[in-house]
Amino acid sequence: MTKKTDDIAAEPQEPNQLEQKLNELTDALQRERADAMNLRRRHDEEMASLRGRVKTSVVADLLPVIDNFERALKHVPDDIKDHDYIKGVQGVVKQFEKTLADMGVERIKTTGEPFDPKYHEAVSMEEGEGSQEIVSEELQAGYKLGEDVIRHAMVRVTTK
Repeated sequence: MTKKTDDIAAEPQEPNQLEQKLNELTDALQRERADAMNLRRRHDEEMASLRGRVKTSVVADLLPVIDNFERALKHVPDDIKDHDYIKGVQGVVKQFEKTLADMGVERIKTTGEPFDPKYHEAVSMEEGEGSQEIVSEELQAGYKLGEDVIRHAMVRVTTK
């Protein structure tokens, strides 16, 4: 046995001393358990935060692709609008949008909505008769994941 163990075994312990030692050890164990639970909770929160940041980063990198598809579809000549190739590209865009929606990514509402600098980036401002700023045109779609903006919507604003 070690010296410390020998000392404990050799000393006659009073019941109060044993109870006090037991309470100290119980308190220490409870603190250690609480620390371990807090560490696990913080780790889980950090992992969830990291997953969200990675998802946001990947979506932000892919947004120019969908922008280019949408721009291309806006400029399809009338004589080939019903061509199967064009319908296929439209299907790819719809699939892309569905995948984003399944990931929790939402397109920011723009045209006809009140201007909100949290979600919109005004590129130009047209004076109207009123004082309320309304989005009149979307120049580039904006997206958000929950309440976190991935990319602001670029818009034109009119006062009404």
